[in-house]
Amino acid sequence: MAISARNRLEGAIQSVETDGIVAEVEIETDGGEVVTAVITKNSVDRLGLTEGDDVNAVIKATEVMIEDT
Repeated sequence: MAISARNRLEGAIQSVETDGIVAEVEIETDGGEVVTAVITKNSVDRLGLTEGDDVNAVIKATEVMIEDT
């Protein structure tokens, strides 16, 4: 499936926590960073997401903030 988002981070699912209709999916990227996605439980079930699965975190945002460190 082709999509317009170009920001993809490859990684593996560290954890999937569900609470009602919402799920929090933590993905450890190949670079060692952790990205958290909040999606519906229905999407977790439809995609068959489980801990250890290799996935891409696809980021499509209308704004990006920068913090001075």
